[in-house]
Amino acid sequence: MSAGQASPAAKGSREPRVPRDPVRALQHALYRAAKADPGRRFHALYDKVCRRDVLQRGWVAVRANNGAPGIDKTTLGQVVEYGVVRLLDEVADELREGRYRPLPARRVLIPKPGTAEQRPLSIPAVRDRIVQAALKIVFEPVFEADMLSCSFGFRPKRSAHDALQVLIDECYRGRRWVVETDIADCFSAIPHQELIRAVEERVCDQSVVKLLRAILRAGVMEEGQVRRPVTGTAQGGVISPVLCNVYLHRLDRAWDDGDGVLVRYADDVTVMCWSRSQAERALARLTALLAGLGLKPKAAKTRIVHLEVGGEGLDFLGFHHRLVRSPGRDGKRPVTFLARWPADRAMQHARDRIRQLTLRSRLLLHPEVIVEDINRFLRGWAAYFRFGNSSRHFNEIRSYARMRMALVLRKRHRRSRGFGWSVVAFRSPDQLGLVTLSGIVVAPRPLRDWRGRRMPGGERRR
Repeated sequence: MSAGQASPAAKGSREPRVPRDPVRALQHALYRAAKADPGRRFHALYDKVCRRDVLQRGWVAVRANNGAPGIDKTTLGQVVEYGVVRLLDEVADELREGRYRPLPARRVLIPKPGTAEQRPLSIPAVRDRIVQAALKIVFEPVFEADMLSCSFGFRPKRSAHDALQVLIDECYRGRRWVVETDIADCFSAIPHQELIRAVEERVCDQSVVKLLRAILRAGVMEEGQVRRPVTGTAQGGVISPVLCNVYLHRLDRAWDDGDGVLVRYADDVTVMCWSRSQAERALARLTALLAGLGLKPKAAKTRIVHLEVGGEGLDFLGFHHRLVRSPGRDGKRPVTFLARWPADRAMQHARDRIRQLTLRSRLLLHPEVIVEDINRFLRGWAAYFRFGNSSRHFNEIRSYARMRMALVLRKRHRRSRGFGWSVVAFRSPDQLGLVTLSGIVVAPRPLRDWRGRRMPGGERRR
């Protein structure tokens, strides 16, 4: 046997090759094909939506989201009891034979965090959510290949913190005039016909287009009446965020960088500009482009902000941003930077949630259960807002949680306020196990992403 040949024992000792995920392989193939040919229109996608493994992956996504039932009142637990395999087989047969008809979504109103407003939410039936998830699996990589760097919302491997980093970087470069707005009723105002045209720029499979039309026309049931508007994608539908991005991609590609740096997170938009005149041109351009799409900026949330020390700031993606100057100490020069911390609405939302978890109606629960619920919320809330200058605000929220737990103990034992506070602050060695929020804050830095890595081609900080 030559030296270059492996012995049978060596061959047998190799680790077995892990089979590749066929659904991920499908998505990668679609993405690569779309990226390689920007003018290609896909004509054979429907069979992939009907694939059994794609529908199974759709069910996994729906199950993980743990959503409420639709108008048929079928819960996720009932689907499991009925048989997931049985249901997916039925859905696959209906899709292949052209018998699938989505039900109207159930309309509910949910409060907007930190405000008295309510947001309409549409909840499709479980089987319809599975079909939408399968369509999203096939749909998304085709259009993801075209998406531009200014779009961040509801995209794979992109997050709100990536969008927030752009504000830090551009402010550091000197763009300190900001247009802030969001698109009025974006999810309910997108014209169906124009949305279909946007989809057909990349997908010419008429079976897929027909399925998409059926989903859009299914409508919503509200107060016993079914409404089928000719605009809008149901906010709450699995595929709605992708469709929103597909349509607003027209805005992204029409934008001229000479009008400023556009940052779009779904329907939340900011533009970073060098001067007030550029910001005014950017706002006029943005308004005109949205009008061409049948949309418009929300007047109450549209304004031009100048970021300056001592001036007003802006709220974007839950954070309040403001230009501040650090005091020069120990011979160091003062530094001017864009700081951010939880916005007032985010702080109010945290207080409201903690108050809900410590209401009088929960006094019969053991304090450990209440603390566990508070900790679960605080960990999620802090995981998002820790990437900012948030230490003081974290201390405020934790102090509020301690105060609410002191009230719980006072009411539970019918004792004085001082009793409850003494138990939380002194008698319990770990303050009843309330999670600590100190030492976890990460201050954002220019030209480094929020994970701390230097940006490609980033300038060295002066």
